[in-house]
Amino acid sequence: MTAQLTRTIHKLGASIGARIDGVHLDGDLPPEAVAEIRSALLTHKVVFLRDQHHLDDNAQLAFARLLGEPTLAHPTVKGQQHANVLAIDSDYGKANSWHTDVTFVDRVPAISILRAVELPPYGGSTVWANTVAAYEALPEALKALVDRLWAVHTNLYDYAGHVDSTRIGGVDVKETAYREEFTSHRYETEHPLVRVHPETGERALLLGHFVKRIVGVTGPESHAIFELLQNRVTRLENTVRWQWAEGDVAIWDNRATQHYGVADYDNAHRRLHRVTLAGDIPVSVEGVTSTTITGDAAHFSTP
Repeated sequence: MTAQLTRTIHKLGASIGARIDGVHLDGDLPPEAVAEIRSALLTHKVVFLRDQHHLDDNAQLAFARLLGEPTLAHPTVKGQQHANVLAIDSDYGKANSWHTDVTFVDRVPAISILRAVELPPYGGSTVWANTVAAYEALPEALKALVDRLWAVHTNLYDYAGHVDSTRIGGVDVKETAYREEFTSHRYETEHPLVRVHPETGERALLLGHFVKRIVGVTGPESHAIFELLQNRVTRLENTVRWQWAEGDVAIWDNRATQHYGVADYDNAHRRLHRVTLAGDIPVSVEGVTSTTITGDAAHFSTP
């Protein structure tokens, strides 16, 4: 099938977010529709499409390939049903912490495509924040500081197993196994705190909970700088919150956002399937590229 004739884009907030109507996602989407989705994505950082009930993993992947090259599901966690599809499944933990996907490797994914598969009867929304807008709102003196700072990111912080690690009856076996798989290979990469977006040229803060430390300062100073900047990213005015419905798809620019899955659905089940698209190695405002410290992620994402 092809896109419908009338595509419309509805802005959802001043800083971030838009809903695209009139598009039937699949691998046969015409080039002009793909270009319009990409343009909206670069402008609004995250876009949402309703009523994509026809999608399964294969169709989601087919559409994803129109936007870029899919990575493996994850550098360490294997796709449960497909090598390129990661199940965000509450049985294995809840991603309720602010993060940008997979920043602990050198080639940070460019774009993520998330599809609702099974939703709880209430709650379970996701919030996105615009890291470009957060940087642009910094005072000039603070920009001058962070433009030259670097941070080490590591996967030893498991966002999906960090919270909700104990349940009635003791430790959850699935969650423990997932956490062990997530950290089965150690990755550490040194990234600039401010990266230059490869398509738009915008400057974006590169933070999130995978940050282990900021280079060249003490532990307390690192924590203070991180909290100062992270709080800028997650100001409510800089965010958009999406309440999922069956058939929903979210597409976000992973180079210009952070996101947070809200764990407010008690013990109900929530499952979404994510495809990520290969990105490039971040570049600082001075033109210096990120550096791998530990771990080779070449298998995860083709350069």
